[in-house]
Amino acid sequence: MKVLILAGGRGTRAYPYTDYLPKPMMPIGGKPIIVRVMQIFASQGVTDFVLSLGYRKEIILDYFAGRSLGWNVELVDTGDEADTGDRVRLCQDRLGDEFFVTYSDGLCDVDLDSLRAFHRSHDGLATITNVPLRSQYGTIESDREGRVRAFREKPVLREHRINAGYCIMNKAVFGHWQGSSLEREVFPSLLRSLKLFSFEHDGFFKSMDTFKDQQELEAMFESREFDWIEPRPAVVRARELEVVR
Repeated sequence: MKVLILAGGRGTRAYPYTDYLPKPMMPIGGKPIIVRVMQIFASQGVTDFVLSLGYRKEIILDYFAGRSLGWNVELVDTGDEADTGDRVRLCQDRLGDEFFVTYSDGLCDVDLDSLRAFHRSHDGLATITNVPLRSQYGTIESDREGRVRAFREKPVLREHRINAGYCIMNKAVFGHWQGSSLEREVFPSLLRSLKLFSFEHDGFFKSMDTFKDQQELEAMFESREFDWIEPRPAVVRARELEVVR
């Protein structure tokens, strides 16, 4: 089963990195975030990738040229200006009867087998993974008199759900494809035809939308919060020997 990773956007909100580097190549723990996304799939046995390229594609092509990661990676130039829906459509002949689609900038610990089983349990053509919305701001809790009772640092707003970008589709979805934007046109069209479903996931999700997000993800990697993506050996410090006299 193949994974299509959308890696062609300009990533303007991640400036200044993306002034010279495509966002999929922004580093997390010494590796491009697109490789971290691929590791999520590979760790669950999915190692057949199609990368849809566009903006500064030469940098991504150069990174993967001659590099052996133990996976099958196909690089497809879908143009600098193509929108997300067009990039998927342009790769349809390379994807098979059932395939995953995701972005190159979001990390999520979704169980792919559960996502796939849910998708196969209904008659839809596409299933998106939804996660709780995490506020980008800290919130204040106060009583009726206005007295502040608590501060909450970027709380998870579980009553609101967002698209985490980890999708699974059937090839037949292209018979219902309308528009150029996956988010603004294709998904709403599938919604109207009752062919779109959503898989609920309450685990980890964070996307790299801005330069600040990159810094936060880097710090999370350093604090070992991503060992579920790439386990690292424990750091063992030698104990000083006590000298007995």
